[in-house]
Amino acid sequence: MTEHRPIVPVPVSTPLAATPVRATAPPIHPWSAGLLVAVDNLWNLADWAVLTWWLTVPLAFLSVFVPTVWVQRRLRRDRWIAALAKALILGAVAAIPTSLTGTPVGLALLGWAGVDRWRR
Repeated sequence: MTEHRPIVPVPVSTPLAATPVRATAPPIHPWSAGLLVAVDNLWNLADWAVLTWWLTVPLAFLSVFVPTVWVQRRLRRDRWIAALAKALILGAVAAIPTSLTGTPVGLALLGWAGVDRWRR
């Protein structure tokens, strides 16, 4: 005849770090930071022409804001509010009519993204 064995429940554990959460990951995608540096240097010549600031400041803002929203949403997979907030900050930094703000901020973000990539 068949032998009956008692059924003993066995606890199944899942690994705690199946998907590691990196708290120090750069908040800005490297393409967004590179775009900030490029646009900041692109509008560098307009920094001296104060009469054209009414045109160059909004164009510098839009030329960083719109692509940054797209990059943060599609490549970084940010939510809409996070992508818009990051794009607003980078756009405002790019719109300041001097290269003393956008280039250092963009290079710092690019450096942060590069260090993070090497660390992985």
